[in-house]
Amino acid sequence: MVVVAVMAAVVWAIVSLTARPSGDTARRTLDERYARGEIGDDEYQRMKGQLG
Repeated sequence: MVVVAVMAAVVWAIVSLTARPSGDTARRTLDERYARGEIGDDEYQRMKGQLG
């Protein structure tokens, strides 16, 4: 029973770590939203600064 719980925790950890978007993905999404006109210059610059 303990082995199953440990295995489940390992699987959960792997899925959680790989499911997070990378900074590149977030930046690409931000650039695409800006290009489509969904966000303005000020919001784009603010969000880009938050991404680092």
